Amino acid sequence: MTMNRKSMDLVPIGYVRSPYRERGDAPHQGRLAPAISEIVIKPEYSPGLFKIAKKKHIFVLCWFDRADRSRLSATPPHDRVERGVFATRSPDRPNPVSLSLVDLESVKGCVLTVRGLDALDGTPVIDIKPYSEAIDTPGA
Repeated sequence: MTMNRKSMDLVPIGYVRSPYRERGDAPHQGRLAPAISEIVIKPEYSPGLFKIAKKKHIFVLCWFDRADRSRLSATPPHDRVERGVFATRSPDRPNPVSLSLVDLESVKGCVLTVRGLDALDGTPVIDIKPYSEAIDTPGA
């Protein structure tokens, strides 16, 4: 199969309000941190939030806009062995898309309050998807 597209258009649906201002502030794994963040959805995308408040967990996809897109290798903090970025969760990668499973604490209008997100303040949000134990848990 030949890829003939040289670029793709992504449209941010919102942004993150987070206690993390700089890269060194964010935890290595947001899922393990107790900090609360907010996802602010642009008003034109608010109909997409219909019934999301019924979910306990959601996947949040962000564009890590401050990542180093030239990196192809990284050394994870947990074992200090260098590997290719596609074998790590490093934010530094050619397409810095992050995938975070977060706890959905509340929804008020266009603002989702979540726990477990490691994105920096102002990070663009590109999508949200519901977590389903039946399909997202291997062996379930």
